[in-house]
Amino acid sequence: MERINVTKSFLPPQEEYQNYLSKIWDTSWLTNNGPLVVELESKISNYLDEKYFAFLGNGTIALQIAIKALDLSGEIITTPFSYCATTTSILWENLKPVFVDINPLDFNINADLIEAAITENTSAILATHVYGNPCEVEKIETIAKKHNLKVIYDAAHAFGVKYKGKSLLSYGDISTCSFHSTKVFHTVEGGSIICHSQELFDKIKLLRSFGHILDDYYLAGINGKNSEFHAAMGLCNLNHLGNIIEGRKAIFRLYDKLLNWDNLYKPTEKDNNLEYNFAYYPVVFDNDKVTKEVILKLNAENIYPRRYFYPSLNKLSYIEDIDECPISESVSTRVLSLPLYPDLDPEIVAKICKIINSTI
Repeated sequence: MERINVTKSFLPPQEEYQNYLSKIWDTSWLTNNGPLVVELESKISNYLDEKYFAFLGNGTIALQIAIKALDLSGEIITTPFSYCATTTSILWENLKPVFVDINPLDFNINADLIEAAITENTSAILATHVYGNPCEVEKIETIAKKHNLKVIYDAAHAFGVKYKGKSLLSYGDISTCSFHSTKVFHTVEGGSIICHSQELFDKIKLLRSFGHILDDYYLAGINGKNSEFHAAMGLCNLNHLGNIIEGRKAIFRLYDKLLNWDNLYKPTEKDNNLEYNFAYYPVVFDNDKVTKEVILKLNAENIYPRRYFYPSLNKLSYIEDIDECPISESVSTRVLSLPLYPDLDPEIVAKICKIINSTI
């Protein structure tokens, strides 16, 4: 049997991509805000109904630029249950991550615990919409306004998600996204920032382009740009996004039907206010031993799920002054994301479920 990974990158028909490549060859414009980058930014801006959208090199540089653009300092309250980039982006900007434990229902940061972690050094809240499920955005906004804090959402998993009728990327002072090849929508490598003012948007665009326009230098920026080749892939994939999400939904619901939920659970799905993108299929086992046993049995059949997210980030070896986050620490040892992509064979899904059911 072929190797079944946790995800499989969508690739558009070659002729669609080749049509865009021909335009690149016609212009010899490869990077530096080329016409395809401009076109992609315009189309995604329209798709999200958000005016201030910037296409970047990857999701991590998007987080770092967000921190720079908001002039943050001191401490940032954040989640321990996410990919490591959420934390390392704070460390790279020489700020201190302060971890607040997660909600046991959806694994997002527990908004009810945030205020207790605020100090005179706190400048922002950086929360992840884990698996594309919305954080408690209303509560977080109230807390942020009360304490004069900025809010950044790591929305790496959330492209294509709508909450209360608008894109989930619309919330917060800034939302960042990843367009890595493993994501629901990808540009091979890529990322983005959404903000809500022209002044901040202009600063973000400067920060991603070394801080200068021609011979006029305004601030210390970095190279956060992306290329015409990546934009071409994004333009192709954007046309297929609806079908990609529908295909993922079908596999998602098949897992729902076939798994034995007596000794298993997954994050709670939101109410009817959510239009989901079916980015991941995480399940949580009773203990670490069972999780590892399931992994070994699936691997033996050439099936490779992933422990998204492990370890709990407050336990990383390079973190100082560890904050205790018992729920995140527990879930991270017991969670497993199962293979999920549109053309995954339903018979493989059935096999995965049979192995899991027999093990638990």
